[in-house]
Amino acid sequence: MTPEVAGLLDLTGKTAAVTGAGRGIGLAVARLLAAAGADVIGIGASMPEGDSPARAAVEAEGRVFTPIRTDLSDHAQVAELGTLLAGREVDVLVNNAGTIRRAPAAEHSDADFDHVLDVNLRATWTLSRDVGRAMLARGSGRIVNVASMLSFQGGITVPGYTASKSAVAGLTKALANEWAHRGVNVNAVAPGYVATDNTDALRANPDRNRSILERIPAGRWAEPEDIAGAVLFLCSRAADYVHGVVLPVDGGWLAR
Repeated sequence: MTPEVAGLLDLTGKTAAVTGAGRGIGLAVARLLAAAGADVIGIGASMPEGDSPARAAVEAEGRVFTPIRTDLSDHAQVAELGTLLAGREVDVLVNNAGTIRRAPAAEHSDADFDHVLDVNLRATWTLSRDVGRAMLARGSGRIVNVASMLSFQGGITVPGYTASKSAVAGLTKALANEWAHRGVNVNAVAPGYVATDNTDALRANPDRNRSILERIPAGRWAEPEDIAGAVLFLCSRAADYVHGVVLPVDGGWLAR
């Protein structure tokens, strides 16, 4: 690889904040951004101060790991986190943390709907606004939101999740429209079916698992690392002219 190509993905000297960094996609993102040279602020509801998989992954790459424990369903805690991150010269913000509640729409409770929107959408909005304001003042920054296939489709028994991820896609475009000319790139990745805790129930159901795999041209579930690669691209200089994109990383799901 030539220095020119390597330099496009180099994040040396950057600080990246990743929500939901304790496991799954967030952990893979934290590891890969550290491998590209970034120090990482790992945020999660149960993020420990001491040893953790996220700390081990980041420090194995010779980078600094800073844990922050925040309940992203709590408005006050999210507001406090936004203020904290805005004061730390965060170069990259990855709004990855998400949750899902499953129930038929006619039986879906307001409490479940509100909880999913608080974590998936409101926290993404608050952190993007507060950290984005600081990025605008510096004239540079990258925000990558994690959307979903259900930013494009309706899904079944997950009305709150679908509503939140559709809104994340719209928010991504709205912020890009305002901020692109001021040096801040706002984009999103839309993962397909990924082997994480959120999909345990689907993978454990033989009929659902088979029907999903039959629809994916790649013939397999995604691994978290598949999504992390797309996130790194959007965080890097290779994506300097990419704004407002919701990038499917789905093994070809939408092509079917």
